[in-house]
Amino acid sequence: MKKFLKDIYPYLIIVAVVVLIRTFLFTPIRVSGPSMNPNLKNGDIMILNKTAKIDRFDIVVIKSKDVDDVLIKRVIALPGETFEVKDGDIYINDKKINDKYGYGETADFVKLKVPQGEYFVMGDNRSISADSRMFGTFKKKDIKGTTSFILFPFKRFGKVK
Repeated sequence: MKKFLKDIYPYLIIVAVVVLIRTFLFTPIRVSGPSMNPNLKNGDIMILNKTAKIDRFDIVVIKSKDVDDVLIKRVIALPGETFEVKDGDIYINDKKINDKYGYGETADFVKLKVPQGEYFVMGDNRSISADSRMFGTFKKKDIKGTTSFILFPFKRFGKVK
């Protein structure tokens, strides 16, 4: 019995390390649906970084009581900022931003102040995305982490813009 425990001990350590890494640091996540087209495709497998600081234009993974599945969206407005869409252009704190990720028509949206500790997110495929325009802002605790690296399919392997 001692020999058996001695033999499996390294494997138990490996399993424990993998579980800890997946629980607290990194884990794979699958893109579901077309809301992040053309930058992310349905079925892409990415790495979720659970420890990264959240900045504007980061791609985040959200799990909220308001949605059945996880959402993968792009951060547009940060806590304390104002957000507005006029004539298809996005304004943050009354200044037009360069929306280099948005695809499709972005409908007008009345000015909103993002509460402290919350984020305004949108899908890159603006005309079909269910995002903060529908659900409202998301609390920091609902954001599971950021993602910027595609693992699969291999032809898309690498960092996402």
